Amino acid sequence: MTQPQRDRLAAAQAELLRALLADGAVPEGFDAERVRIEKRALLGKRRGIVAMLQPEVAAELGDRFRPLFDAYAGSHPKEVGTRFREDAARFAEWAVARGELAPPKRRRWWRRAT
Repeated sequence: MTQPQRDRLAAAQAELLRALLADGAVPEGFDAERVRIEKRALLGKRRGIVAMLQPEVAAELGDRFRPLFDAYAGSHPKEVGTRFREDAARFAEWAVARGELAPPKRRRWWRRAT
């Protein structure tokens, strides 16, 4: 494979990833319906993992969790090397910044003697 061929393949792969993981358009040559189905599955998996790691956030948001997370995920694709715990924490911070979620209470590392 020549370098120009590799570059074209890399560009097509990047377009496909944007379509699957963010709000990118479906690249030419791909079945739009299949990409939509896979995108929905990947988003559901990511949303489920965040709900599992941050159950208090999902519970506080209730019925708003799904649409809020989907809006977040569309504009904040999970970055390479980011762990799911970091992704869940970033979603919570995003929701707090938008006023959708109450700021977390500060935890103290010490206790008063009683």
